[in-house]
Amino acid sequence: IQDAIDRVAKYPLDQNGIRGAILLKKGTYQIPGAININTSGIILRGEGLSTKLIATGAGQRKLINVNGNGKSKEIPNTRTRITDNYVPVGAKSFHIEKPSNFKVGDALMIYRPGTDQWIKDLKMDQIDAREGTVQWKAADYDLFFERKITAIKGNEVFLDNPVVMAMETQYGGGEVYKFTFDGRINEVGIEDMLIESEYQSDTDEDHGWDAISMNRVENAWVSNVSSKYFGYSCVNLGGMSKQVTVKHCTSLSPKSKIEGGRRYSFNNDGQLNLVMNCTADEGRHDYVTGAKVMGPNVFYNCTSTHAKADIGPHHRWAAGTLYDNITTDGEINIQDRGNWGTGHGWAGVNQVLWNCIAAKVTVQNPYVSGKNYAIGVTAQKTNGRLTGRPDGVWEGLNQKGTLMPKSLFEKQMTEAGKKIQP
Repeated sequence: IQDAIDRVAKYPLDQNGIRGAILLKKGTYQIPGAININTSGIILRGEGLSTKLIATGAGQRKLINVNGNGKSKEIPNTRTRITDNYVPVGAKSFHIEKPSNFKVGDALMIYRPGTDQWIKDLKMDQIDAREGTVQWKAADYDLFFERKITAIKGNEVFLDNPVVMAMETQYGGGEVYKFTFDGRINEVGIEDMLIESEYQSDTDEDHGWDAISMNRVENAWVSNVSSKYFGYSCVNLGGMSKQVTVKHCTSLSPKSKIEGGRRYSFNNDGQLNLVMNCTADEGRHDYVTGAKVMGPNVFYNCTSTHAKADIGPHHRWAAGTLYDNITTDGEINIQDRGNWGTGHGWAGVNQVLWNCIAAKVTVQNPYVSGKNYAIGVTAQKTNGRLTGRPDGVWEGLNQKGTLMPKSLFEKQMTEAGKKIQP
């Protein structure tokens, strides 16, 4: 398989950015190591569940690893200040000091600095400490959002996707600059297969960890893939993944201890990613984001059964996630996680639960810089781990079947003149 991938990697790109597809015919393929895709335009395709890839033997690893190289680089002498005192969530334009630095189509990085005052106002320098707790530091919370310029009118630049965290002068405002990411690959797809891991026992952890991992990749997809027996994920999207669609995928029977750092069935740490029509069973954090995940991101029309932990922003300060029509027999929580982990604190801001069904739901608002929403949720409302936090915005609790539109994601797609691909 790796030889075929390496051969296709040498083909030229066609007009759609594709080099070619590799078809794995029905059968069982034993993989003692890993399969690596490091070049744009490669599709790895099976013939459904009859194409089975097995991570054989011992060793935690990513069985299919899609990964470019490097990181984004600022283009010198392009950085300029956002001049608006306040840029609200949802804005698709703002004013800048030097618009002459940019043109339509430029890749734009929006930079929001972390500041001591912001940390103080969030009370994240006052986390109830236990062994290993790290109080938040301003320098660790410089935030970066990738966008593209669609228009420029005078000093106002227009964006392809909205701001998902307010730019506030009182907390340092914001800046923008052009950037390149030459090592990021694109137009890579994994389709139509079953991926399994060998294991020695239900708590074995020396075996396949991620069925599919993607990072440093954009405009990519995973479709109609089922995984069994992996310790961490069916699909794991890294922090430098962008515009990846994961759809019609299933995570089954993970094998690991049932504790922290395990069973994140569909994990997303990237930007502008979509997970839709997926199913997870016996996971812990089935539809989840990690630390400083800069949206927008969407989990849409997904289910979770026999959940061992909660769905939602799991780590610290994810911004702009929509959980739309998520159904679970476990919990969905958006809250101050306090000293869990190394001091997760506020897990997310501008998070929206829309028409979700769960056993229990907690939604709290951070003290500053945004809100969290529970709209049309069917669940027992709970106070969360830590009391005394501001309550989130709740509408239509336990009024099942009355919310219109039934899907915020579908409505936004319709208004944008786009169709959701089946």
